[in-house]
Amino acid sequence: MPSLAEKQPLLLSPETRKIYALVIHGGAGTILREGSTPEQQAAYRASLRASLEAGYKVLRDGGEAMDAAVAAVAVMEDNPLFNCAKGAVFNIDGKNELEASIMLSKPPASHPNIPSSRRGLGLTLLTRSRNPSHMARALYLSPSLAPHTFLSGPAAESLGETLGQEMVDPSYFFTERRWREHRRGLGLPEEPLPDHLNSGTEPVALDQLPKGTVGAVALDMRGCIAAVTSTGGRTNKSVGRIGDTPSMGSGFWAEEWKRDPWRYNLWAKLTGRHKARAVGVSGTGDGDYFIRQATAATIARRVRYLHEPLKRAAKQVVKDLFRDGGLGGVIALDNAGNVAMPLNCPGMYRGVIREDGIPRVAIFADDVLE
Repeated sequence: MPSLAEKQPLLLSPETRKIYALVIHGGAGTILREGSTPEQQAAYRASLRASLEAGYKVLRDGGEAMDAAVAAVAVMEDNPLFNCAKGAVFNIDGKNELEASIMLSKPPASHPNIPSSRRGLGLTLLTRSRNPSHMARALYLSPSLAPHTFLSGPAAESLGETLGQEMVDPSYFFTERRWREHRRGLGLPEEPLPDHLNSGTEPVALDQLPKGTVGAVALDMRGCIAAVTSTGGRTNKSVGRIGDTPSMGSGFWAEEWKRDPWRYNLWAKLTGRHKARAVGVSGTGDGDYFIRQATAATIARRVRYLHEPLKRAAKQVVKDLFRDGGLGGVIALDNAGNVAMPLNCPGMYRGVIREDGIPRVAIFADDVLE
C-alpha cells in the first residue's frame, strides 16, 4: 500500500502542484560508439549531468526558466568537450566566431518591464564574449539598449560589455583539439601549434569535425519555457557565416498560445489546467538545413495547428531534415512537462532532469536515458 506521503501529491490542486523540467543537448552528428572508450563516454556523461544539475538548482528553488537554461548552457560553454565558447570550432581562417540565442514563451516574472512581444534575441559573429549565453540573456533583458531581435559582432559585444558581461582575448577559445581538426580538415599540417597552445592537455572528444551546438530548454514553476542555444558553428565554415543558432525559428523557438475552449477535455475544464499551451525547442546539427526548413518553429506549428503530440511533431520534423540531407536533432519541451529528443544521426549528447532531481543522460542513438 502506498504511504500517505506517496499519496499526498495526487491530492494537491493543479495550482499547488508545480511542474518543472530541464532538457539539454550538447551537439549531434557523427558520434560513434565504435572506437570510443569508456573514459570518453564517462567524461561526456559526467559533463551532461553537471549541466543538468546546474539548471535544476535554479528551477528547484523557484527560479526563472531563462536563468536555469543559461546556467545549464554556461556549464557546457566552459567545457572544451563541447562546440561552444571554450571548445568552439574554427572557421576557414582559423578564427572562432560564436553564436547564441535566447527565447521565452512569455516574459519572465522577475522582469515585468519586458514586453510580451519581445520574445527573444539572437547573437552572431562574437569573438570576445566568454559566455555567449550570458550575453544573450543580458541583452534580451535590456530592451531599451538592444531593441532588436538579432545583433552581431563588435557592436553587440560592446553593448554587452556595458552591462557587465565578461570579455576575453580571442585566444581564450583556442583548444588544441579544435585547431588540429581545423588544419586536418583543410589538408594542412597540424603543427606547429599556435604559441599559446600546449600539446596533450585536453580530453579527447568523440565527435569529429563537428557541426553541432549546445542548448537547453527549461520549464519553470510559473509555466514559462525558455530556450537557450550556443555554438561555435561548423568546422571550417566560411568567414562571417551565420547558422541556425541565432536565427529565430530555425535553431531555437519558444511560444505560448491559448487553447480553443471547445478542445478542452473534461478534466481541463474542471481544473483549469493548461488553458495555455507553451512549447520550447533548441536544435543541433547541420544548421543550413534547419534554416531552410524553419525547423524549430515548424515543430511548434505542428503542435499548435495540427494538434500533434510534442514527440510526434518533433520526430516528423527531424525526419524531414534527414529527407533533404540534414543531419542533427532537437530537444523540445512543453508546459505539461512532455519532452522530445529525436535525432537522425548516430548520436546526440542529451539529457533531462525533472522534479525528482535525477539527471538522466544519453549519447548514442540507441541509448536509453540513464
